[in-house]
Amino acid sequence: AAAHRVEGNANAPVLYMALELSNTTWKVVFGDGARRRQVAVPAGELMKLQEAVVEAKQRFALGSATRVLSCYEAGRDGFWLHHHLRGVGIENEVVDSSSIEVNRRLRRAKTDRLDADRLLVKLMRYHACRRCR
Repeated sequence: AAAHRVEGNANAPVLYMALELSNTTWKVVFGDGARRRQVAVPAGELMKLQEAVVEAKQRFALGSATRVLSCYEAGRDGFWLHHHLRGVGIENEVVDSSSIEVNRRLRRAKTDRLDADRLLVKLMRYHACRRCR
């Protein structure tokens, strides 16, 4: 069953996960609000992705029942991944790429690692705003 938001447990630990999807490799960045960890998973390998989630929970010393919030940028993989993540109990948001602000005046490298880091920061901010309501 899909995980549901628990209003009364706002201070419970959360594992954040941002995915940058490409044809061959998915960059996955995990965070607990203080630390970050990045791993690469072969594209479409859902068991490897699930193993990465379990390993991240262990590395961050979080319990196996810890809530996982994730996001990825809408694109070539569509919504099948969203449905899978929700099906395994991960709360997921699909982000429209045009909704991510970018400073057009600054020249920066466009890399999957930077995009995944930016998505993770946005997810943590979004979650913090939702908790304040």
